[in-house]
Amino acid sequence: MDKLAPRPVTQPKQARLLRIMGPGLITGASDDDPSGIATYSQVGAQFGYGLAWTLLFSYPLMAAIQEISARIGRVTGYGIAGNLVRHYPRWLSGGVVGVLALANIINLGADLGAMGAALKLLIGGPAHLYVLLFGVISAALEIFTRYARYVSILKWLCLSLFSYVICAFVVNVPWTEVGWAVVWPPLSLKPDYVIAIVAVLGTTISPYLFFWQAEQEVEDEKEKVGARPLVRAAEQASAEFARIRVDTYLGMALSNVIAFFIVVTTAATLYAHGVTNIQTSAEAAEALRAVAGRFTFVVFAAGIIGTGMLTLPVLSGSAAYAVGELLSWHVGLARRPARAKAFYAVIAVATAVGVGLNFTTIDPVKALYWSAVLNGVTAVPVMIVMMHLSMRSDIMARFILPLPLRVLGWVATIVMTVAVVAMVATWLG
Repeated sequence: MDKLAPRPVTQPKQARLLRIMGPGLITGASDDDPSGIATYSQVGAQFGYGLAWTLLFSYPLMAAIQEISARIGRVTGYGIAGNLVRHYPRWLSGGVVGVLALANIINLGADLGAMGAALKLLIGGPAHLYVLLFGVISAALEIFTRYARYVSILKWLCLSLFSYVICAFVVNVPWTEVGWAVVWPPLSLKPDYVIAIVAVLGTTISPYLFFWQAEQEVEDEKEKVGARPLVRAAEQASAEFARIRVDTYLGMALSNVIAFFIVVTTAATLYAHGVTNIQTSAEAAEALRAVAGRFTFVVFAAGIIGTGMLTLPVLSGSAAYAVGELLSWHVGLARRPARAKAFYAVIAVATAVGVGLNFTTIDPVKALYWSAVLNGVTAVPVMIVMMHLSMRSDIMARFILPLPLRVLGWVATIVMTVAVVAMVATWLG
């Protein structure tokens, strides 16, 4: 047998979970960014346990659409933007990438602001200086750290999410009441309740997550010895799809479980004490100091910083991947900076603009709101195109979606469409 021939990529019989998990784990964990924490804190503070059910409802939909994203990347060898450019009109790919980049930069600014505010709460000092430092550290790690090492750092940062599990078990939570609220939720058609549902769905199912996970599958395929896109290496498909499924479903489960604990913690403390007007994650942390004690406050605030450091590279990186593939640049965190100058320049510029937003008169809460709106509106056409793309045999070869995944993917797309329509109807009403 030719020693230079590509070798099939197989999973070891007793692979360690951390070795199997990668793109899905990091993608799921990054969904609980400081902006997401703010949304879940608002939901818990305003509605108590009344919307905790949304995290269970959204889980299979979120997991399905992320698995579809991962499959597209692993099968074709290109990310979402790369496939859009190759198979769809230029105006569509350009429009989607433009809106994604804008929403990501706004989100970057909001997350950096929340991290700076959280560190100021913990140790005092100038929040703006902390914003600048977080931005520089994040961009430097993303640009100058070797890819395998960088992914390892991101995996360890996922542990910061468990600070919110700790919070839920430190405060006094009436778990029986939580259980009943999940099983028999107090549904309502009031505008505030409907908007909160849309906010949760828009936070858990976001376009930047689709782009990031697909691209990380492409990166991992390039890093593995003998790995090739599945359209050219069908014998690798069984093992790779099994890995993607485990990675994605556990990663998204982590995301939604942590979000659930944030809702429970803020409901059991802030809502129970009549603190219902929370705008940012830092405000939630500060409010917890008064009603739940210093330990809960410190753990909650530290979690904001940890999750922020995990999410900043996902936001800037997904924007850089999308722009780079749109313009046919060399892209990839596994490439040395000198081999992908434009790609890394987008990461640096996106982070710098995000930092700069915190030094303007722009209201970060309003900016975050419009970022969520842009994400929600963008998600619908992206999901429709992804579903169409993943059913085309000329793109996916024999790896078009199996029926169960196809059904869940379309259900997720329909739910997001209904959510956006409901949001618009609420505005007009």
